[in-house]
Amino acid sequence: MSIVKDAQNDLGSLLRHWRDERGMSQLDLSLEAGISQRQISFIESGRSTPGRQTLLDIAQTLDVPLRERNALLLAAGYAPMYPETPWNAQEMQGVTRALARVLHQHEPFPAIVMDRHWNVLMTNDAAPRFFNRFIDMAARTGPRNMLHLMFDPHGMRPFVADWERVARSLLQRVQRETVGYAIDTGTRDLLDALCAYPDVPDDWRSHDLSSARPTMPVIPIGFTHDGDVLEYFSMVTGIGTPLTVAAQELHIECMFPVDETTEQKHLRLMAD
Repeated sequence: MSIVKDAQNDLGSLLRHWRDERGMSQLDLSLEAGISQRQISFIESGRSTPGRQTLLDIAQTLDVPLRERNALLLAAGYAPMYPETPWNAQEMQGVTRALARVLHQHEPFPAIVMDRHWNVLMTNDAAPRFFNRFIDMAARTGPRNMLHLMFDPHGMRPFVADWERVARSLLQRVQRETVGYAIDTGTRDLLDALCAYPDVPDDWRSHDLSSARPTMPVIPIGFTHDGDVLEYFSMVTGIGTPLTVAAQELHIECMFPVDETTEQKHLRLMAD
C-alpha cells in the first residue's frame, strides 16, 4: 500500500508542477481538459489514480513534452507510451535522412542538427569548415556543444562581435526554445555551466533575462575575421507531429547571411 501511495503522491507533485509551469489553476485545467475539478484535486492529493487516457488528456492540455509524459505515465503505474530510442536508431532513419538532405541543401552556409541541450549531432560540410576558419576545431577537448563553443574563451568567443549582447540573446533563446517551454534539469545545468565561464556578468546567473527589449527583427551574430565582420541570423526548424522523444527534441539550425555584403565575404572565406 505504501508503494502505491508514494507513486500517487509523485504523480500529484508532477501534475502540480506542470500546472504551475503553465500558470493554470485546477479550475482552468478542468475547463480545458474536460475533467472535473474535483477529480483533478483528488489526483493531485493522491486520493485517486486517473485512467491512462484521462492522464494523457491532462498532459496534452498542459502541453507536457513527450519525455515528461512518460514520467507521468510511470508515476501513475502505466507503461511509457513514447519511445525513447536514440536519435540515430534504426527507426529514426527516415528522419535523419531528411535532416541530412536539409543540411546538404544549405551549403555553402553552416547548418547543424542539435538535441534539446544544444549538443551537436549532425552538420553539413560547411559548418566545421566555417568554424575552422577561426579556431582549430579538432583541438577542442570540451563538449561538442554549440553554446559552449560560443561561450568558451578558447572557442569562438574572441571572434564574436559584441559578444556580451550576443551571449545574452543566446541565453534568452535557451529559455525561449526549451522543449515544452519548460527548463528541465539538463537545461538548467547547461545554463549554469555557461554562466560559469570567465567574465560572464553575475546577474546572468539568476537566469532571468526577460528585461531585454528587442530592437530588431532578428539579433544577428557577427564573427570577426581579418578585420571584417560577417553577420548571420539563424532559422530554427523542428520536426512536426513527433511521436518519439528523440524526434521531438531534435532541431536544425541554419545560418543565413544578414545581407549581400556578408554573403560575398562568406563565399570568399569558404573559398580560401
